[in-house]
Amino acid sequence: MNRSEIRKAGRVVVKVGTALLTRSGGDLDERMINDLVGQIVDLMGRGVQVIIVTSGAISAGVGKLGLRARPNLLPELQAAASVGQSVLISAYDRCFERHGFRVAQILLTHDGLRDRARHLNVRNTITTLLSSGVVPIINENDTVSVDEIKFGDNDMLSALVVNLVKADLLIILSDIDGLMTEDPRRSRNAMRISEVTGITDEIASCADGTVGPCGIGGMASKLEAARIVTGAGETMVIADGRADCVLRRIFDGEDVGTIFFPSRGKMRGRKRWIAYFTRPRGELHVDEGAADALCVKGKSLLSSGLKAVKGEFKTGDSVRIMSGEGREVGRGLVNYGSDELKKIMGKKTGEIEGVLGYKYYDEVVHRDNLVIFTR
Repeated sequence: MNRSEIRKAGRVVVKVGTALLTRSGGDLDERMINDLVGQIVDLMGRGVQVIIVTSGAISAGVGKLGLRARPNLLPELQAAASVGQSVLISAYDRCFERHGFRVAQILLTHDGLRDRARHLNVRNTITTLLSSGVVPIINENDTVSVDEIKFGDNDMLSALVVNLVKADLLIILSDIDGLMTEDPRRSRNAMRISEVTGITDEIASCADGTVGPCGIGGMASKLEAARIVTGAGETMVIADGRADCVLRRIFDGEDVGTIFFPSRGKMRGRKRWIAYFTRPRGELHVDEGAADALCVKGKSLLSSGLKAVKGEFKTGDSVRIMSGEGREVGRGLVNYGSDELKKIMGKKTGEIEGVLGYKYYDEVVHRDNLVIFTR
């Protein structure tokens, strides 16, 4: 997809950042919400299905509770989120109602999407809402989320929602023009990068404060979202949500923000779940021949190619597949547990039964349960 082809997108996730939705002090800026809703309604008039991933609940709660600043303690943050969530969804509801549309609030945790059955249930719920003309508005369930089940931030959540519903495009609206070559607050020479065809070390350094002075606007998390979206074969745009008619201009193919092009063909739904929703329980380190068979020849992983097994896991768990250089080349679901694999690593397929006394599968990870990241 290039800029002129964006208009062909049939399903879009729009992520709206806190900075766009709140005034200083934490109160919601309903005028801004109403403007964004009007633009989204225009897209829907073009036949585009839109899912909103919104930030702002905690900030809205801080304002509603009259707190002087965002709290630091988890219970206080969760309390602010529970208060602010109703304020936030009510504002969206009022704005969409003016245009004759209904909204549905969906609060997610990462843990709720790792289970395959719940994953599919959430996807079916969202697609049913879309087919009924209802606008799904998604946020992390901050009132119950803890570190172990958090997405990390809503940039990550929006990227995962793209994969959950197989959207064609992610648009992240923030208070920045896009990915910049330098931090514009520190350098007058900062320039917007219009197009990104691959997230190279040079591109990544633009968001890394330890390498370049450009760690602004949560750009590191946005680049991580871009890795996920483009790695699944979809397109992403980062743009300034305060710009006039920004969504219409993006869909009209104008040079707005930064566009990230897909790095591969579209990934199937089950592969997306394996790649981005499962939690790896261990690592399988493979030799050069096995890495070549996986990444170039499209083969399954066999026990003969295993060099090391790290972590404790059981049959069916997700594991990282690591190259000799320590690079994650893929991720998959194992047919044997860690204790079994330590016994058969380096062995030929025909030797498995002799070592274990049984053989469930020829493959350690079957190709159908394997996602390759690096080719």
